[in-house]
Amino acid sequence: MRPAAKLAHAIRPWGRWAVLLHGRGFQVKRLIVKPGHRLSLQYHHHRSEHWNIVEGAGRFRIGRRTLKAAAGQSVYVPKGAVHRIENPGRCRLVIVEVQMGSHIHESDIVRLKDDYSRG
Repeated sequence: MRPAAKLAHAIRPWGRWAVLLHGRGFQVKRLIVKPGHRLSLQYHHHRSEHWNIVEGAGRFRIGRRTLKAAAGQSVYVPKGAVHRIENPGRCRLVIVEVQMGSHIHESDIVRLKDDYSRG
């Protein structure tokens, strides 16, 4: 495992993310989604994700289902499932995301729709 100080982070139009822990076949990130924003509608070929909501509440699309979840709840995203995180509230949404799979990298994001015109 790599030390947290050496791991990636990024600011995005919807908020920001930071890698907390990275090892063979897994990665743990903290996502902060700004009020009124959402991530792209996307899927991954090589990984599943488990979202643990630690602050706020959000709306989550997994396949054809839309779920609501708040702090203390979690949402599972199977590999290949179309998904999206949305923060319709007035407070920030904080998620600890556990990614598991054979290829844990930003290049495994296939965006279908994006509010910020990213490819």
